[in-house]
Amino acid sequence: MACNSCATGKDGQPKGCKNNGTCGTDSCNKLTVFDWLANMSLPNGQEPFKGVEVRFKNGRKQYYKNTENLTLSIGDIVATQAKSGHDIGMVTLTGELVRVQMKRKKVDIDDAENVLKIYRKASQKDIDIWSKSRDKEEPMKVKARQFAIDLNLKMKISDIEYQGDGSKATFYYTAEERVDFRELIKVFAREFRTRIEMRQVGFRQEAARLGGIGSCGRELCCSTWLTDFRSVSTSAARYQQLSLNPLKLAGQCGKLKCCLNYELDAYLDALKAFPKNDTKLYTQKGTAVCQKTDIFKGLLWYAYEGEWMNWYVITTEQANDIIKKNKRKEKVASLEEYAAEQIQDTKTDFENVVGQDSLTRFDNPKSKKKRKNNRNRNKNRNRNRNQKQNAKKN
Repeated sequence: MACNSCATGKDGQPKGCKNNGTCGTDSCNKLTVFDWLANMSLPNGQEPFKGVEVRFKNGRKQYYKNTENLTLSIGDIVATQAKSGHDIGMVTLTGELVRVQMKRKKVDIDDAENVLKIYRKASQKDIDIWSKSRDKEEPMKVKARQFAIDLNLKMKISDIEYQGDGSKATFYYTAEERVDFRELIKVFAREFRTRIEMRQVGFRQEAARLGGIGSCGRELCCSTWLTDFRSVSTSAARYQQLSLNPLKLAGQCGKLKCCLNYELDAYLDALKAFPKNDTKLYTQKGTAVCQKTDIFKGLLWYAYEGEWMNWYVITTEQANDIIKKNKRKEKVASLEEYAAEQIQDTKTDFENVVGQDSLTRFDNPKSKKKRKNNRNRNKNRNRNRNQKQNAKKN
C-alpha cells in the first residue's frame, strides 16, 4: 500500500510523497526502524559502525559493509555488490542501530559471504537502468503466469524482482508440493533473455511481499513491521474464546492470523485464576458442570447435571472456594448460596462529548409551520438583496 503514484522517478525519489523514502505512510517505509540515535554524536575516538541496512523491492532487506567510508544517510540510493554484477537499493538504516539489528539477526559483519560491500552512491545512469528494469516486471509477471499454466505446473508466481543492473530476474513463487520447473526456466530464458532465478517462499512471506489491508482496516503486520513468523495454532483462539470460524481466523495468506498471538499471554495470565472447565463442583443438591466463562468480568456459569436450562453465575473466588472444600471432601449446600446477582441488561446512556447532534435528528419530518417560516424568511432576504442591487445601479 503506497501513496498516490509512489513509483521511483528518474532521480531515485518516490514520485508520490517526495520524501525520498523517509515518510511513514507508504511502502517506501516497509519494515522500517526509527533511528533514534541519528542526532547523537559518537564518543571521542570511536569510529562509526560500517554496517548499513539496505532495502530493495518490497520488504527485502540485506546488510552491507561500507568499506569505502561513504557518507550515507537514510533514503540514499546506493549500488551494492551482488554475486554477479551489482544491485540498486535504498539505505534504510545506518549507525549503531545497524549493529543492534545485525546482532539480533545473528549476522556477522566480517562474514564475507553473507555481508557484501557497497560500491558507491548510485549514479543517474544506474537509476535509469534500475527504473527501466522495474517497469518490465509487471508485464513479465503476466506472461510468466501464463507459461506456468500452459505447462500445467501447480505453482503460483507471486512476484518478480529484477536485479539493479538488469542482468538477472528473480521469480518468487508458492507451491504446496515439489515442482519440477526445469522446462519452465528454459521457456523463461528464451522469452525474457535474461538470467533466471526461481525462489520458493511460504504463504506468509508472499503476503508480506505483496502487502494489503487486513480485516482490522490497517496494513498487514507482516508487510509493515513484523519480521518473525511464529507458529499460530487454534488453541490460541480457544483460549481467547473466539469462534473457530476458519474464514474469520485466517488472514490473506490463508493461514491463521499472526495477531492471534498478540494478546495470548494476557489471556493465559488471566486464566490462571480460573479453575479448569472440566472441574466439577460437588454440592448436596447435585454435581455442577461449567458451561461458560467470562475472562474480563471473572465470572463462571454452572449448571447442575440434569438441569441444563438453569445456569448459576459465580465468581472465580467462589468457584475456587468450593473446589477447595471438595478436596477436603466437604460439600456445600447448593450453588444458590454462592450465586452472584444476575446481570441485568441495562441501557447505556452515551454522553455527547464531541458536540455532535443525534444521528436520528433527520428522522422526524419538519412541521409545516417551520417550513412556511423558512420560506418567508428566504423571500424577504431575496427581496432585500434585489432592492439593494437596484439602488446601487440607480
